[in-house]
Amino acid sequence: MKRRDLIKTIEKAARMRDVSWTVHSEGARHTIYKLAGKRIPIERHTEIDDLLAEKIFKECEEVLGSRWWR
Repeated sequence: MKRRDLIKTIEKAARMRDVSWTVHSEGARHTIYKLAGKRIPIERHTEIDDLLAEKIFKECEEVLGSRWWR
């Protein structure tokens, strides 16, 4: 999955649920986003493995709901 598509997917879901999705900080290898106060690190590769993308989506479940990306 492309990194930008992963970010857009989370951003769209956050907007639909009226939840904030902002860039918190830039690290050496990751960009740290905040999803309603929860820190979500996303690595800076153009392609993100599907298993890692699913793991990132699961980190968002606490705020966006169970299996929100399906």
